Amino acid sequence: MFWHVPGLSAASPVDTILDKENFKLEDLLDEDEIIQECKALNTRLINFLRDKVQVELLLRYIVEETPDDAEKKRIFRFPFIACEIFICEVDVILKTLVEDEDLMNLLFSFLKPDHPHGTLLAGYFGKVVICLMMRKTLPLMNYVKSHPEIVSQLVDLIGITSIMEVLIRLIGADETMYSSYADSMQWLDDIQVLEMIVDKFSSSDSAEVHANAAEILCAVTRYAPPALATKISSPSFVGRLFHHAFEDSRPKSVLVHSLSVCISLLDPKRLVSASYQAFRSQLSHGTLVTASPETVNGMLDSLGDLLKLLDVSSAENILPTTYGSLQPPLGKHRLKVCAA
Repeated sequence: MFWHVPGLSAASPVDTILDKENFKLEDLLDEDEIIQECKALNTRLINFLRDKVQVELLLRYIVEETPDDAEKKRIFRFPFIACEIFICEVDVILKTLVEDEDLMNLLFSFLKPDHPHGTLLAGYFGKVVICLMMRKTLPLMNYVKSHPEIVSQLVDLIGITSIMEVLIRLIGADETMYSSYADSMQWLDDIQVLEMIVDKFSSSDSAEVHANAAEILCAVTRYAPPALATKISSPSFVGRLFHHAFEDSRPKSVLVHSLSVCISLLDPKRLVSASYQAFRSQLSHGTLVTASPETVNGMLDSLGDLLKLLDVSSAENILPTTYGSLQPPLGKHRLKVCAA
């Protein structure tokens, strides 16, 4: 007969693994309760995972592609669990990562041009970096600032949505503001991050790249830090945008998405901050900011080219509809011209 002894409880499966002499990280990653135990701040587990050797192994699951013939849990489960451990936001684990240059180099090695950029791992990479932005803002930003090539590498990969989301947050172009380093955001303008993004309309033929570039720029028009807000509203930047839109032989997606940015700049509901405090005040009180006359004038310089796009006298396309034939149909790009 077994008797229940008050105050004693059975060891968790994670503790059972930790009791073994020769257990490995993989043994823990294969245990269903590991994330629950991380969130519960199991002291023995956290002390094991915070070690640099273990943090490095977790990172490798996230940034290194696995051969197709590897075990399924190595391809799918281990990278997923490794990512979940980081985004549990256990301070000492994140501290080990951000305070070690080698570990940070390993994390951001995912962005290198010669590195595979699978969508699955890109998603995990993005989640970890965004977690660091939120919980270890200053050391993360100091690292990126000292490695400016990271910004250009992110821009080169904006066709991947999870990478685009990292870039949006990095430049402060979303609702989450990093007030602790607001005064040091000028460096992003100094390395011409907006020019890098808008030039993707010219250097890439991918509709996904054009759509994501436009999404970032539209986010900048709404939530940008001061230096970037001034830049994106300038006539010179608007002129650069239209230059790419009217380039010969460019896909129609360039015109469609660049005009989306222009429409966002003209939107009276957009919120452009003169400072981060002003931004927060505007969010609280719903202050509306209209487009500057300089921005409008910059767009008017290209009005003639826009109107030419509405000329359909030589168009031969026919679209049969239940209401009759459209010759030619309006099309996305002319619809955007009218909206702009």
